[in-house]
Amino acid sequence: MIKHIVCFKLKEGESVDKAIEVLKSMEGNVPSALKIEVGKDFLHSARSYDIILQVTIENREMLDVYQNDEYHCGVVKKHMHAVVASSVAVDYDL
Repeated sequence: MIKHIVCFKLKEGESVDKAIEVLKSMEGNVPSALKIEVGKDFLHSARSYDIILQVTIENREMLDVYQNDEYHCGVVKKHMHAVVASSVAVDYDL
């Protein structure tokens, strides 16, 4: 199993709730994502990111499938690239 984690810092004025809605919309639309968790930061410190996305994926081959999934690329990445100021990611084996 693979855990794919991305933290997003949104551009000033962008809606955190809308971004969360878009990320959660992968449930049922991206078959390679076995489990999707999305969290919203409440601390708002200088080093905080606004949103965390955690996706559980079967293996590294399926991670490639996930990264190139039509819905993931055409809907989710499209929206997130428009609203994100910066992001960091970690992928690891469970």
